[in-house]
Amino acid sequence: MARIAGVDLPRDKRGQIAIQYIYGIGIPSAKKVMADARVDPNKRVKAWSDEETARVRDIIEREFKVEGDLRREVSMSVKRLMDIGCYRGIRHRKGLPVRGQRTHTNARTRKGKSKGVMVKKKPVAASPAASPPPKK
Repeated sequence: MARIAGVDLPRDKRGQIAIQYIYGIGIPSAKKVMADARVDPNKRVKAWSDEETARVRDIIEREFKVEGDLRREVSMSVKRLMDIGCYRGIRHRKGLPVRGQRTHTNARTRKGKSKGVMVKKKPVAASPAASPPPKK
């Protein structure tokens, strides 16, 4: 089991795909890591030797900010935007799309499940059979 940056890589996937399970590593970064580590990108993780695993781990730790450090940096950036009260910060605070998307329709991912419109029923008038007989 290859464990890099605190993430267990899936053993049955190709190396280039498997290292993308690490937060902060995408397709271009994965290609660069595999090339720098001189590991065949099509080779499955379970077929990696200890030396290949160590090379990949070393390159990722040395050249990339991944997992906890990157998550912390992103959350601090968003918090800064909210603290200064800029437009993007306000959108983050309200849970609305930040990058100019429309919200009249769509935007369900950011806004959450749609809330139905409340329909009030008119109060039902008392039926004549249920009313008590008039007193004399």
